[in-house]
Amino acid sequence: MLTGMIEVGAYSTRTDAEIAQTALTAAGIESVLSADDAGGAYPFDLGVGARLFVEDSDAELALEVLAIDPS
Repeated sequence: MLTGMIEVGAYSTRTDAEIAQTALTAAGIESVLSADDAGGAYPFDLGVGARLFVEDSDAELALEVLAIDPS
């Protein structure tokens, strides 16, 4: 686990996690993506999928941003 960071999302693919990460970035929230896909070399999931982490202090806002339905 990343020190001082909280997981705010788990996704089945890196692409899904990157879309969520873009939403966080647009809201001014820095995040770290962790994926078991050989750094994106494989387009499929090799394990638990992709996860997004943010600083503890940004977790509440990040969860609100990720809960917004873009449709």
